[in-house]
Amino acid sequence: MKPSLDLSGGGFYFWVHGFVAKKTMKGVLNIKRLIGIIAVIWSIFQLYSVSFGVFDAIRLRAWHIVFLLIMVFLLYPIGKRDSKYWKVLAGVDVLCIVLSVSAYSYLLINYTSIALRGGYLLPIDYFFGAVGILMVFEAARRVVGNLAVLALIFFIYNLFGAYIPGSFGHSGFSWKRIIEHMFWGSQGILGIGIGVSATFVFLFILFGAFLRISGFSNFINDLSITIAGRSAGGPAKVAVLASSLMGMINGSALANVATTGAITIPMMKKNGYKPEYAAAVEAVASTGGQFAPPIMGAVGFIMAEYLGVTYTKVMIAAIIPAFLYYVTLIFAVHYEAKQRGLKGLGKEDIPRARDILRSQGFLILPLIVLIVMLLAGYTPVYAAVFSILATVVASWMSKETRMGPKAIIQSLEEGAKGAVGVGVACAIIGVIIGTVSLTGFGLTFGYKVLEFAGNNLFLAALMVAFMSIILGMGVPGIAAYVIVATVAAPVLTKLGVAPMAAHMFVLIYACLSNITPPVALSSYVAAGLAGADQNRTSYIAIRLGLTGFIIPFFFIFDPVLLFDGKQVWQSLLAAATATVGVTALASGIQGWLMDKTNLIQRLGLFVIAYLTITPRLEFDIVGICLFAGIIAWQKFTIAVSRQRKEEVRL
Repeated sequence: MKPSLDLSGGGFYFWVHGFVAKKTMKGVLNIKRLIGIIAVIWSIFQLYSVSFGVFDAIRLRAWHIVFLLIMVFLLYPIGKRDSKYWKVLAGVDVLCIVLSVSAYSYLLINYTSIALRGGYLLPIDYFFGAVGILMVFEAARRVVGNLAVLALIFFIYNLFGAYIPGSFGHSGFSWKRIIEHMFWGSQGILGIGIGVSATFVFLFILFGAFLRISGFSNFINDLSITIAGRSAGGPAKVAVLASSLMGMINGSALANVATTGAITIPMMKKNGYKPEYAAAVEAVASTGGQFAPPIMGAVGFIMAEYLGVTYTKVMIAAIIPAFLYYVTLIFAVHYEAKQRGLKGLGKEDIPRARDILRSQGFLILPLIVLIVMLLAGYTPVYAAVFSILATVVASWMSKETRMGPKAIIQSLEEGAKGAVGVGVACAIIGVIIGTVSLTGFGLTFGYKVLEFAGNNLFLAALMVAFMSIILGMGVPGIAAYVIVATVAAPVLTKLGVAPMAAHMFVLIYACLSNITPPVALSSYVAAGLAGADQNRTSYIAIRLGLTGFIIPFFFIFDPVLLFDGKQVWQSLLAAATATVGVTALASGIQGWLMDKTNLIQRLGLFVIAYLTITPRLEFDIVGICLFAGIIAWQKFTIAVSRQRKEEVRL
């Protein structure tokens, strides 16, 4: 009803409500506009700072946190606007912004002078340090609650470690010492966590936003349909291809499930897959993108920093594990489709590959630019900036995809908003990393694992795998890797595992926490989209992603599965035989090869998987012979069955 201008009786009631609604809506629009403006400025600043700006590491990280905290307190208000206390609560958000800007502006202004006086801190320095730490905790509480709780436990450990008996106890630290380390030092909040967020992570999330708005997502989906749409269970294979390609770019399994899953899950259900199975396929495919080259969701760049190697080496090392992970998933959905008698999409629903490539193929140019620059030895930061420029240029090759000023601004805005969640996670893990370095917790943890496992690498790796999954639960993939690389990876390297293998091991398990109960966030989001049971979806996802849980144990014993360019033929042979192994594994998981498998055949397939994934030639030969035997057995059974049916018919 239109508000009445009559101020008497009911007319006054409607006029007041109309006026309030109008003002409230105006406030909402103004805040949205403000968020958009700050987001665009933040993106431009980040592009400038890594391209032309001259910033030392601490100043860049501090500026990054200033923008990050402002965005958090605007995007995640403490109260809802329909609350009667929303003005008071909005005042709290404004106060948080003021305190955040004040604390980190104080750091920016005074950091050099404090360094010149030898790091000696005054009472006012401790005050602003405490405020800065508190604001990061409040931001983390709003955005990544579980991680904030974990960081709080670590923070308290700094204070009360003196009261913990045994090896995990320490002498305890004063408030001043903790603030000095966490806020003013380079191993706390302003450490490697926020450092990677301010460089690699932000730029690649921004790159992903430009790709989406340029139409790259639609191109990937259409191309996936043309490649796999007509085969048995085509929609599920389309989901695997599309989700893997987008997942490796955006770096967030959750974001990938929410975007591509909205398209692929209904398509799989329509094709005949059960809701839980469709949701599990999407969750597993999206999760694998975090450790799949060429981009690996930006995690690979961080790993390269940790290991002190070029990103190219990390990318090449990840090729075989990621390939085997997705081969398993592809064959699993194929065997499921065969078992259920599911067909592919109709010819009328599949665009012609030639038409897709002609009309949208130019959108692949940014990825080509990125890969070529990385292989040529350019830094990931420069490669990302030029890839963003290439995205805009490529979009101009067609009127339908052309990015004008509005689309570019939208990309800058969405990129900044998308970086908030990961940025907050990277900031708060600074507290965890700071605690590890201050208290020596990492050394103590490693010592205890080694003491328990002795020289048994398998037992130690099993403990590290569980620890990586637990630390990765509910945490963005990038933040999860930084945590496990600090705490868990050193345990494996002390047992003689190659550093690349150790870091790839903890990375994969940290990523797989997305499909591992009880905090299987990717599985739960996918289940919500599919209208499926969450727990059942998670269990199916674990089954489909089984290769991801198994392969790391093989390459820590023999890193030939991590292609290093030195053992070329050995790596290629290991990859080929392991492909046979994961195919057998997928068959054993689904209980189907050429026909339904009996118990002996199914057990045999699991044995074959072990033999052929293990990089030993004699095992490979035995495994391949057994696989050929089971195939012959099934062919014979099928032939006999057909003959009997023919005899009955006659």
